[in-house]
Amino acid sequence: MQCMGILYSSAFNHLPELKFSILRADQPLADEQSRSLKCRRASIECNTKIVTSTSNPIVKHCMKLRQNSSYRHSHGSTLIVGMTPIREISCFQQSLQEKTTTMDCLLLLESAAVPDGLDDHTITVVRVSPQVMKKLSGVESSESTEAAAIMTIPSTYHSIVNGKKECRFHQWFPSMHRILVFDRIQDPGNLGTLLRSMVAFNWDGVFLLPGCCDPFNDKALRASRGASFQIPIVVGEWSHLKSLKNEYGLRLLAGHPGSSEDHRPVTELSRVLVDSLLQEPLCLVLGSEGRGLSEQSELECELVSIPMAGKFESLNVSVAGGILMYALQPRNCRAS
Repeated sequence: MQCMGILYSSAFNHLPELKFSILRADQPLADEQSRSLKCRRASIECNTKIVTSTSNPIVKHCMKLRQNSSYRHSHGSTLIVGMTPIREISCFQQSLQEKTTTMDCLLLLESAAVPDGLDDHTITVVRVSPQVMKKLSGVESSESTEAAAIMTIPSTYHSIVNGKKECRFHQWFPSMHRILVFDRIQDPGNLGTLLRSMVAFNWDGVFLLPGCCDPFNDKALRASRGASFQIPIVVGEWSHLKSLKNEYGLRLLAGHPGSSEDHRPVTELSRVLVDSLLQEPLCLVLGSEGRGLSEQSELECELVSIPMAGKFESLNVSVAGGILMYALQPRNCRAS
């Protein structure tokens, strides 16, 4: 039996709505697995047809992964669009002793070469037309988009909402010196940019309070450039955050615009404040740009503002968060 059609990774076998190969009723499963492995290792040009229809089952699956959070998490996978984040994630994984994610499938534009480092025979490659890549990428022009990849949601992601998991903060956060907390940040671009800044400034992990967007949302992934695969992410309630604070002696700070109408004291960011916090483990809470901090965050945290000579009321949360993370980053990362 010859290899025909698109070859999909055996990692997709749990998806009932997709057909990945034709298996005769009298053909042993071992024979089929052996045949599939040989086909995957054969030339893509000889054994894989190009996906040209946006109605193809694999395209429909990818679109649901990109657009639907519930579908993403029920299948434990997400769609990464763009060569840069794919390379970033792959390079990071290669630096780990134990990998936290796997690539189920690499979707390449029909004219694109398989990039260095991703030419492993165990990776299933599917060629797609420009029309299909445009659909997958969700952008008007697919000229700069040569690749997309289906990857498993990393094992460093944990949701403890509704008692889904037992709290194991000491396992999830290898270090708790600097933890970022998102409070109702719904804009995926801001959330992704903050995750990228976290990696740049060597913060230890992020805790998402209710009301935040999914960090594996396609726009968040694009803004983070793969950072969401490089840091521990925990989703929980305020009760969990308070347990984390009490168990590990974390100090709670929160970014605040610091207007004159505040009823609570707001401390301006300064060298004196930064130096006093160098040895203290802390959580930095950032609220949404539109609604700001929740009432509970304002009550539970020490409020810190960024001094500004200009007359703007506040900064974009990703800009403000970047400034605060830079100032409060671990001492060994700061310029002398």
